[in-house]
Amino acid sequence: MASGRGKADLVEPAVKGTLNVLQSCAKVPSIKRVVITSSMASVMITGKPLKPDVVVDETWFSSPVLCEEQELHYCLSKTLAEQAALKFAEEHGIDVVMLHPTFVYGPLLQPVLNVTSKGILNFIKNGQEISPDGTFKFVDVRDVAYAHIQAFEIPSACGRYCLVGTVIYSTEAFEILHKLYPAISLPETCKKEKPVGPPYHVSKERATSLGIDFLPPEVTLEGMVESFKEKRFLVL
Repeated sequence: MASGRGKADLVEPAVKGTLNVLQSCAKVPSIKRVVITSSMASVMITGKPLKPDVVVDETWFSSPVLCEEQELHYCLSKTLAEQAALKFAEEHGIDVVMLHPTFVYGPLLQPVLNVTSKGILNFIKNGQEISPDGTFKFVDVRDVAYAHIQAFEIPSACGRYCLVGTVIYSTEAFEILHKLYPAISLPETCKKEKPVGPPYHVSKERATSLGIDFLPPEVTLEGMVESFKEKRFLVL
């Protein structure tokens, strides 16, 4: 969740951009609902320990103070943008639904790599960890797209929705990739004794209420690797 970009580069555009859109929506009486793509970055930075018996859910809100202290400017931008959106929505009577995806993986539409896809490509090629804690959390892009449609179309949709399909250790992700593609070598870390069970859990209850049945990690990772191969980012 760290970013090489400075606070000013991230926070002001995120907050002002969100408010600009909502201000425009408030001028159009026919607009009844706005679906905002937020991030788990505005959920996870709470200071609470993440352990196997912990369940993260929509009642969690990232602390701007902790984001500042840890210089997590991306997380701060998402947190402050969400706060501004919820405040504006309440004041102007706009129905806002917030979707909070984690790292989004799966088949690529764009011809170039974004930050997220670069991260997993480096992970596949040289075992470079995506998260400092060695966890691997993601959601399939197809599930995220479907969640946006459902959040817009289902009348009862409201509030926040965490979109996290999978939370595993990176060693387990590598093992999945190796089974799908034996040419992907297992790093030495995968050969050591591994923890049992997930690092922590993220509630799927509210996402399920939107009709989301998260794709399994094997499907998501295979879709991503096949995209890498098709676009010649990866040769196996």
